[in-house]
Amino acid sequence: MADAKTLIVPKGATGVLVFADGSAVFGRGFGAVGEAVGELCFNTAITGYQEIMTDPSYAGQVVTFTFPHIGNVGTNADDVEADTPFALGCVVRQDVTEPSNFRNVQPFDEWMRDHGRIGLSGVDTRALTRMIREKGAPNIVIAHNPDGKFDIAALAAKAAAWPGLEGMDLAIEVTGKDSRLWEGGPWTLGVGYSSPLPLAGGVGGGAVTADTPDMPSPNPSRKREGDDSRPHVVAIDYGAKNNIFRNLVKAGARVTVLPATATFDQVSALGPDGVFLSNGPGDPAATGAYAVPVIRQVLDADIPVFGICLGHQLLGLAVGAKTIKMHQGHRGANHPVKRLEDGLVEITSMNHGFAVDAATLPANVRATHVSLFDGSNCGIALTDKNAFSVQYHPEASPGPQDSFYLFQRFVDGLKKAVAA
Repeated sequence: MADAKTLIVPKGATGVLVFADGSAVFGRGFGAVGEAVGELCFNTAITGYQEIMTDPSYAGQVVTFTFPHIGNVGTNADDVEADTPFALGCVVRQDVTEPSNFRNVQPFDEWMRDHGRIGLSGVDTRALTRMIREKGAPNIVIAHNPDGKFDIAALAAKAAAWPGLEGMDLAIEVTGKDSRLWEGGPWTLGVGYSSPLPLAGGVGGGAVTADTPDMPSPNPSRKREGDDSRPHVVAIDYGAKNNIFRNLVKAGARVTVLPATATFDQVSALGPDGVFLSNGPGDPAATGAYAVPVIRQVLDADIPVFGICLGHQLLGLAVGAKTIKMHQGHRGANHPVKRLEDGLVEITSMNHGFAVDAATLPANVRATHVSLFDGSNCGIALTDKNAFSVQYHPEASPGPQDSFYLFQRFVDGLKKAVAA
């Protein structure tokens, strides 16, 4: 790292990361021109950079990719988890090259530019990763100027003034605004997504937005050919990835998506067989101010619950546990998690900087999964309610498919309850 206080920009540098302590890392900027302030994290996946950049859980963050060849397959309209990138930008080792994949539609650097996201290449990403592991995720400003002119002192002050993710509710900023029906299952080569419909709620999905934003709507009792026998899942969107909804459909559910601010009355008016709590960004304690009372009412009504990532943390808060900010977080598609019921190890996809504090779990909650990296809690189940959640992402995208069984277990349980 260079000492930013010297205000010397290396020759040829058109991009920079500036830290709150005044240090800086220079490189070559790509994508959008400008600057953005947020938290710097790292992701260890070797595939799926487009899915990662569009994961709403990365709101407020700049992603350092540990895999060196980011952008080499280009971009397309299918490999996204939302209709816009939510990560503020990315840091990569190698310059983005010409795409070399038959599915490419647009080069990655152009895609970043068109979506207003800043990239920085030519950086020792291993050194950045080691720094984050040792010191924790720092507040930074990422900036790109083709002229190579930067006011480093001003950027450092901006990074220092940013409050950080702790205490920040970002779910409210990334959630969908309307009630919507979800259609469309998994992707297959040469076919795309099953049952495609007009893309009203995100690229690569199949969301049909309700005619008006007033809820409760749509009406689940309305007959829809071919699906009225499927159990109805109401998914609360705290910043959900589209592949979660696709996997619920694949498992046999029909899905209605509600905004993060949905009330219990709005949830219950849809007559759900089960409620799903999605992933999302920010501090769960901040989002929990409005989400936890709703989840508690859902539990009191004996409606089955399944949560992922932020949804897992919110379920933990709802039953009386506490959450903590992690030192570096878990982000990647290669995280081993032990299933405590039988000792099976799942290789999982993760993206979280907060966790449920296992030491605070109440007596009616048992831990179901644990990280083999650091022993942190990765799953809980209530012993007196039909409710469970996991910290990792069983929908992957990108990542391994070891944990799809959780979707199937949830939906199959709803089918049995409906049949009874």
